[in-house]
Amino acid sequence: MCIKKSSIVLLLLSIFNTSQAQQVEKKISAPEGGFKKENLFVGGDLTLGFSNGYSALGASPFFGYSINKYIDVAVSFNYIFTSQRDYKYYGDKLRQTVYGPGAFVRVYPLKFLFAQAQFEHNFIRVKYLPATNSGYLQSIDKVDANSLLVGLGYAGGRSENNKSFYYFSISWDLLKNTNSPYIDELRRGIPIIRAGYNIALFQGGSYYKR
Repeated sequence: MCIKKSSIVLLLLSIFNTSQAQQVEKKISAPEGGFKKENLFVGGDLTLGFSNGYSALGASPFFGYSINKYIDVAVSFNYIFTSQRDYKYYGDKLRQTVYGPGAFVRVYPLKFLFAQAQFEHNFIRVKYLPATNSGYLQSIDKVDANSLLVGLGYAGGRSENNKSFYYFSISWDLLKNTNSPYIDELRRGIPIIRAGYNIALFQGGSYYKR
């Protein structure tokens, strides 16, 4: 009788241990949903340009999260300073500062190709410095404008095991606000070409599989 009871106890313990092992295996093989720190990324692009009487310097950093293997979202900040000499007359100067927050969503139909929509609210400060003895007065104008930049981009080096990659993109401002820094004097859209790098923060050995 004791032998039978011992056998039953051992059988129950064996079933319990097997059940526990299966639950642990399921947790390992099927990670729980929700926030995953390995999906976080940072990045940005730089603006640097020089020509005769003209210079530009800027940066657009961003911080984002990969919702899944097809969609990335991020918040961003835009800053660019430009200076132009002989703007209207010989010896005068025009200095413009553009800065403001933004956010974008990128959709990847292919690993190396993405469509992007980025909203920005930019504050623009324009300072005009007349030439000496020109008779014109110095002026400062401050405006702001919303922009919706929509376009396509190329992600070089993005693969199944790598979320760190360089990118090129081209976009246009669809809103064409009067004060937008992305339109010309006739309110025609100016192509916005950007290049930068996307850096995975906690990539480790995991990445979304195609």
